[in-house]
This record gives sequence, C-alpha cells and structure tokens, in this order.
Amino acid sequence: MLMLILNVVYVLVAVAMIALILMQRGSGAAAGSGFGAGASGTVFGARGASNFLSKSTKWLAVVFFGISLFMAWYASHGARPAVQQDLGVMSAPVAPAAPAVPAGELPAVPKAPEAAAPQPVPQATVPAQAETPKSGEEKPSEGSQTP
Repeated sequence: MLMLILNVVYVLVAVAMIALILMQRGSGAAAGSGFGAGASGTVFGARGASNFLSKSTKWLAVVFFGISLFMAWYASHGARPAVQQDLGVMSAPVAPAAPAVPAGELPAVPKAPEAAAPQPVPQATVPAQAETPKSGEEKPSEGSQTP
C-alpha cells in the first residue's frame, strides 16, 4: 500500500516539476526587457517569478530524489524474498561432472560385466505348407466332401 501511494506522489511531483521548469524564463529572456517587455507582463509582480518558481522547483526536486532513493532502498532491503517457481526440467539438480584427466593420460574405461554364455537364438518357425497334389491328381475343392 505504501509503494502505491509513493508511486502516485512520485508521478505527481514529476509532472509538477516539468510544469514549473517549463514556466521559468530562460537566460535569453532578459534581453527583451530592454525594449519595453519588462515587468508589466509578469503574473507574479514586478520582480518576476524567479524566486517563487526557483524555490518551488528546488523543493520538488528534493522530494523527487528523496522518493527515488527511498523506493530504491525499499526495493533492495524491504522486499519479500521471491517465491521459488517450479521450473520443470530446469530445476532438476545438475549431474556431477566427470573428474578431469591430466593431459597425456587416457581415461579409464569401465569394463562391461561379463556376459553369460551366448544364448542360442530361436529360429523363426515357418508354417508347414499344404501338400500340393502331384501331377495328374486332382485336388479336392474345399466345399466338397470326398466319399
């Protein structure tokens, strides 16, 4: 709630500072006063608005930088720790790396476990072919009965 209020005040102070800076007379504006555009055109009196606008701008700048510093301090010290997110595969622990081998040496190759005696591979069974009739014999049709 505090940060929301500070953000609103921060934006209002920034806008007010911009307005006050734009309302101030630049250093080249004094040249026109010699030709009759003197104090008669000022809103804040014959002395001009330099005192009021300068002091207002100064205090708004102090407030602006003070709020900026406080919000930066609050973000780094007063913030709650971030909630750990589930990263899926990325959150899995990293596998330990293999130990380094000095140059010139070959790494030891782990031996495979000794295999038992080779097992005979079963041969595929081929379905028995029906006997084919020899030349001259008739093959009975499937639907007919033989006496």
